[in-house]
Amino acid sequence: MPRFCANITMMFNEVTFLARFARAARAGFTGVEFMFPYAYPAAQLAELAQQHDLEVVLHNLPPGDWAAGERGIAALPDRVNEFQATVGQAIEYASALGCTRLNCLAGVPPANVRAEVAQQTFVDNLRFAAAAAKAAGVRLLSEPINNRDMPGFFLNNSAQALALFDEAGADNLWLQYDIYHMQIMEGDIARTIERALPRIAHMQFADNPGRHEPGTGEINYPFLFEHVDRLGYDGWMGAEYRPLGTTESSLGWME
Repeated sequence: MPRFCANITMMFNEVTFLARFARAARAGFTGVEFMFPYAYPAAQLAELAQQHDLEVVLHNLPPGDWAAGERGIAALPDRVNEFQATVGQAIEYASALGCTRLNCLAGVPPANVRAEVAQQTFVDNLRFAAAAAKAAGVRLLSEPINNRDMPGFFLNNSAQALALFDEAGADNLWLQYDIYHMQIMEGDIARTIERALPRIAHMQFADNPGRHEPGTGEINYPFLFEHVDRLGYDGWMGAEYRPLGTTESSLGWME
């Protein structure tokens, strides 16, 4: 049966980030994920996770200047040295947190960068990061994201991601499959998950439209949860949604 973890970047926003570990545990989660841990000492986050018996399931590599609109730098050809440095930083945090999955955000290449240059940069950076992560006992993932929420984001669908993973030729590259993003970009969710399942190392979910909790939109989550269970997926599924009301009132889907 899939295991559900809470994305405490989006959920439990009723309290401060550090207080969300306790809230997630109290709500019945045994794992948490978050976008970026770098504003806090790794030891502090590790202590909170241990205190509340939570596994830190996943976090992202540093994204560049998020406040300025950057959404990752892996496909930006003028940021290769910076990207390689962030790989080391992310691995240090993952090791301290006992986290065995890192997500590499492709980012939004500048308009003057040719598509083939962005693609080669991304492939080369994936190859570098996958090797470094493997040496540390960590899986490297990358996530396609819809280009409505993030216009210009380089990686947009699962077929594109898997083709680029093949081009990179690394055995430590895995798909992070976000049902919300892929419902927007490709649909046919059940069959796509089934085809890609051997290469999926993490899933995430939210309903569409609105990116709220299951049951607020068009996606048949009771069917999909049972479907991934029938397929034998026993990994984590991250609840990465914006609760329509309070977080606790949004958790009916867990039943």
